Amino acid sequence: MRHFLTLNDFSKDEILNIINLAREIKKEAKQKEYKPYLKEQTLAMIFEKSSTRTRVSFEVGMHQLGGKALFLSSNDLQIGRGEPIKDTARVISRMVDMAMLRVNRHETLEEFAKFSLVPVINGLSDKFHPVQLMADYLTMLEFASGDKIAYVGDGNNMAHSWLMLVSKLGLELRIATPKGYEVDEQILKQALKNAEISGAKIHITNDIKEAVSNVDVVTTDTWVSMGQEAEKERRLKEFDGYCVDEKLMQIASKNALFLHCLPAYRGYEVSEAVFEAHADEIFAEAENRLHAQKGVMVWLDKNKGNQ
Repeated sequence: MRHFLTLNDFSKDEILNIINLAREIKKEAKQKEYKPYLKEQTLAMIFEKSSTRTRVSFEVGMHQLGGKALFLSSNDLQIGRGEPIKDTARVISRMVDMAMLRVNRHETLEEFAKFSLVPVINGLSDKFHPVQLMADYLTMLEFASGDKIAYVGDGNNMAHSWLMLVSKLGLELRIATPKGYEVDEQILKQALKNAEISGAKIHITNDIKEAVSNVDVVTTDTWVSMGQEAEKERRLKEFDGYCVDEKLMQIASKNALFLHCLPAYRGYEVSEAVFEAHADEIFAEAENRLHAQKGVMVWLDKNKGNQ
């Protein structure tokens, strides 16, 4: 059973096939032509973490594909009372056609997928956020950006996901983080291994100017993710100087895109002026969660049983 847990599980051709499928489905949607690719199918959406974009995009997306989405918070399920993940997976996957999970720990997702009888999609985990990267790359293609990308900020699930996308597609990525907030060493090692095949260029630094100089895309994420609220004051101090502001964007390429997976906290990871100057691409990126995820779901359905 093919699952969508991390982009590392997919080849370059498979990623591009999903992107092309998403583009075609988006084109159809813009013409109000909603083909029932997943007619009468059901998607279970399991949330350990709250969400705006993930819930709305999957729920609306499944509706537009002719199916139904079922929202389930961990408080609504027996896993919130201690039922083993593997038992929940074996029950739910006998009743639905696909499952999407937004979880605290990536290991929860892996265990669910191991025992699931249907495709499982990572809606976010502490290690990866692959559906967001599909939306980001779709946005890059639509705005005809180049292939040099700078990620500035926390070496978190978004940084890890950029590593996977770039290393599979053969792009260039520069990651700038404060000291002590670098990306996971094992994930970086895997990305560098992928890059040996794809020709990707990956550079890790603590110097934001070095990272952003002449790139085509600048991207960042919140410094304080869900579950890190107790660390807020310390993090704000240690991330001082890592705000993407007008001066930083001036050293990127002339027409560089700025992407943010949202929610954005103006004055912290991005300035108000930069955010508003690049609002078109940011909110196109947000909308593309809908279209990219429809591409993922339809592709998984088409490839059920393929190893």
